[in-house]
Amino acid sequence: MAAYPCSAARPTGLILAGGRGTRMGGRDKGLQPLHGEPLALHVARRLASQVQALVISANRNLDVYAALGAPFHARVVSDASNDYAGPLAGLLAGLRAAQTDFVLCAPCDAPHLPLDLARHLAASLEGARADIATVTTTDAQGHVSLHPVFALVRTSLADDLAAFLAAGERKVRTWYARHMHVEVPFEDEHAFYNANSLQELAELERT
Repeated sequence: MAAYPCSAARPTGLILAGGRGTRMGGRDKGLQPLHGEPLALHVARRLASQVQALVISANRNLDVYAALGAPFHARVVSDASNDYAGPLAGLLAGLRAAQTDFVLCAPCDAPHLPLDLARHLAASLEGARADIATVTTTDAQGHVSLHPVFALVRTSLADDLAAFLAAGERKVRTWYARHMHVEVPFEDEHAFYNANSLQELAELERT
């Protein structure tokens, strides 16, 4: 494993907006409105303050995402294949596009993500001397949830991820398990709430 660089605290930010939106009836999830603005725009604002550069992973409506990301000088990238291979395919596109040692990825439908996400993940990654740091939360009943698409990932893992996907693998946790990784606890469970359906989006609208 390479030595831990201080650049982990100022990575490239990656918004994952390339899914099918199946549970939203095929709608482009990142462009669905929350308080009158696209979900992905809420995420971009909170992520941009934590990163050196911003990338948006999208597989449709590329011009719309380019306009959405323009105020943040964001680059829009797409999966290498057109089969909607899941979040790891979007992560790979982001790792390939990044010019920093690490990528901080987040889904396009989590508008309340923490403003100190990068700092906490970087600190825990350094302490564990790991290559990937991701998020856990604990609910009032003590149940621990893993939020794997919120992660700080070393960009040098791109080739390994490409091979993993080429082998037909898709599961995020399975790929993480191939590498030194750390799960970082966060107290605010609401910060990682994401809208997978129109009902969940309506719930976010009320908060």
